[in-house]
Amino acid sequence: QVQLVESGGGSVQDGGSLRLSCVISGYIYSWYYIGWFRQAPAKEREGVAAIRTAGGGTYFADSVKGRFSISLDNGKKLLYLQMNSLKPEDTAMYYCAASSRQWGALNGAMYNYWGQGTQVTVSS
Repeated sequence: QVQLVESGGGSVQDGGSLRLSCVISGYIYSWYYIGWFRQAPAKEREGVAAIRTAGGGTYFADSVKGRFSISLDNGKKLLYLQMNSLKPEDTAMYYCAASSRQWGALNGAMYNYWGQGTQVTVSS
């Protein structure tokens, strides 16, 4: 059974940094993309960043480009999201997800499995 378990969320001040981690069970190359999504109260889910398991290509939402980075440690089966220069509008529940589909790196509808999420709160 595939499991994705996130950690690393918390509360930070505007301009601070956090690193989220996601432990991935199973064979990583079963997935085409592994990514991070977020959802704030009363807002739609947003694709934040994704990485291709083969080749390491990365994809980012315009709202986080230049501030967030994504990386995958294949050996440890860990996905990371390094978040710098955080803003109050980054406040959301962040989810790790895995997709077996070759399209829609930042489209949550293409993703098969999801973690439970970790809360990130940025205060001004």
